[in-house]
Amino acid sequence: MEVGKKMDNFGARWLSGNDSATIIFSIFTSLLIISALLAGMTGELIWMAAPFGLLLLWVSLLDFRKIYYLLLFSIPFSIEMTLPGGFGTDFPSEPLMLLLTGLSLLFFLIKAPKLKGNFFRHPITVLLFIHLVWIFFTSLTSSQPVVSFKFFAAKLWYVVTFYFLGSYLLKDERSLRHFFWLWVIAITTTVVVVLVRHAGIGFSFKEVHTVMGPFFRNHVMYASIIVVFLPFLWYARGWILNKWYGVAFWLGIMVILLLGVQYSYTRAAYISIFIAIGAWQVIRWRLVLPAIFVSFAVAVFIVANLAYKNTFLDFAPKYERTVSHTRFSNLVEATYKLEDISTMERVYRWVAGAVMLSEKPVLGFGPGNFFFFYKSYSVLRFKTYVSDNPDNSGIHNYYLMTATEQGIPGLLVFLALCFYTLIRGERVYHATSEGWRKRTLMASMLSMVIIFALLLINDMVETDKVGAFFFLNMGLIVRMEMLNEADKKKGDVKHFAKIE
Repeated sequence: MEVGKKMDNFGARWLSGNDSATIIFSIFTSLLIISALLAGMTGELIWMAAPFGLLLLWVSLLDFRKIYYLLLFSIPFSIEMTLPGGFGTDFPSEPLMLLLTGLSLLFFLIKAPKLKGNFFRHPITVLLFIHLVWIFFTSLTSSQPVVSFKFFAAKLWYVVTFYFLGSYLLKDERSLRHFFWLWVIAITTTVVVVLVRHAGIGFSFKEVHTVMGPFFRNHVMYASIIVVFLPFLWYARGWILNKWYGVAFWLGIMVILLLGVQYSYTRAAYISIFIAIGAWQVIRWRLVLPAIFVSFAVAVFIVANLAYKNTFLDFAPKYERTVSHTRFSNLVEATYKLEDISTMERVYRWVAGAVMLSEKPVLGFGPGNFFFFYKSYSVLRFKTYVSDNPDNSGIHNYYLMTATEQGIPGLLVFLALCFYTLIRGERVYHATSEGWRKRTLMASMLSMVIIFALLLINDMVETDKVGAFFFLNMGLIVRMEMLNEADKKKGDVKHFAKIE
């Protein structure tokens, strides 16, 4: 049943009748004329967008599933824009998120009596609520509350749009196929554009950043959006490989995306693919919990050793030797020698973040505030040629950023959310035998693992290119479990595997 019908034809009843098309055309034409007059009188072309915005709102009220698909399709094409007053946005994805957040709240309010509460009571949903509550609380105690509440607002519309609404709309094989095809078309188009532009300069490593615009801020963002989608492309091959031309098409798309990763020259993307392959085996062998325990223990051991008697100071770079490199092979060599500028600039900021955390370990400096304070806490021995940070970029480690801005409790809540998502996902995966659900679960978990790996040296959850998948993956895992439970109640056992 269409979502618009489920909204009791909200906003559509008044359009019933033979004259509805004439009424719509007349209203739209009148608005267009008025907007043109206002644009001519004020000199502001933005007025011309008003009729189309109202048309978009009208379509949204009738059936916001179409707007949701438009949002998914627009993400790879979204462009960073600076608005008056210093605000920044990803256009058109974030305005569409904001619209869908408002519509979602209205929809869930209207349908509250008919909605099943098991989704909202699910442990992943509860952990997500706790995560949001802690962000809100630390925004109240923030060193710069305005910045923190902007961060909280952005987090809120990501959660509502991709976790709640996404899991509601993408709940059957048909809707997931729509999602898949939209993303295949969109991401492949952007990758082809970048590859063609990059080929024009001989796939130069030195100039790789010049071919990323306007869709991607940098080569890391470009590579990240590709690798995060790869598990879905891999597990959706069953929808394509039924004819020889389907095989050729799937192989062609896979080659294009892998070439995109290869020529992005992004070390984190390469490593995350191998981590995902290992995670695939870990999930199949039911070893997620031991793997998490070992990973966490190793991380604690490394941090403890670096902190012991200030051992981290032994890794301070030699300023004059820590430089940018024009050849990728030189970059790889410089990375393990601790002479690569991007790596050592990360260390510079990580050290500053650790010092900040030691000052405010419980509540942190407030969400979104790392950039405004870290330089005064930096250790000059780790300074590099790019430490002036003209791009206003962050700490490049989402876990440390969370601890620095939201305190250790905030980090623990975030880790609990991440770890439990994989633990629960593994359990549901092995309790499911229905093919498309099982593939969706594995693709979502591997996509999450890739994101977790990327977050070790980047901070991308608040970006539309990666943040969308972060919350959508969680929502899909919960939704697949809800579908299994619904079938179980109906006595339909064909979707379940034997639980050992």
